[in-house]
Amino acid sequence: MNAVNTTNSPAAANVPGSFNPEEFLITPARTFEDLKIGEIFRAPSRTLTDAHSAAFQTVSCDNHPVHYDAVWAARHGHSAPVVHGLQVLAFTAPGATMFPHVIGEVFIAFTEQSCKFLKEVHSGDTLYPGLEITDLTDHGGTGTVTTAATVYNQRGELVLSGEHKYLLKTKS
Repeated sequence: MNAVNTTNSPAAANVPGSFNPEEFLITPARTFEDLKIGEIFRAPSRTLTDAHSAAFQTVSCDNHPVHYDAVWAARHGHSAPVVHGLQVLAFTAPGATMFPHVIGEVFIAFTEQSCKFLKEVHSGDTLYPGLEITDLTDHGGTGTVTTAATVYNQRGELVLSGEHKYLLKTKS
């Protein structure tokens, strides 16, 4: 019989106890102290459809006609039904980026969020969300990461601008 090498081998998957889910990382985890102001975490772009808006309307229970009635929207000065603002904000969710994978087990809480809706978003628009670290505040034992949250559309227009804050464990 041949001996099975259990390190970095596909055959290792068949050896009981050789796989540890806690070591199955997409990227090596970093600490609060490893983060740098100016780092950007992008989410994949997405093109919104009527189905996305309908699904969000169902989940949010927001039944205002500006979101689904083209005639009502036009009568009130909109070129088309407007995608829910909170749906656009949801595109800035940190979990849509690599950020939670980068910080790994040091995450404690998502503590704060704010935004301004700058332009209307409609079905057919492609959104490009991102988070940029703008501040790192060490509190001794914990640290706050502040990010600028932005969403651009396919025309390069900034449609949402905001801020997120996260509480992380520090080395100290």
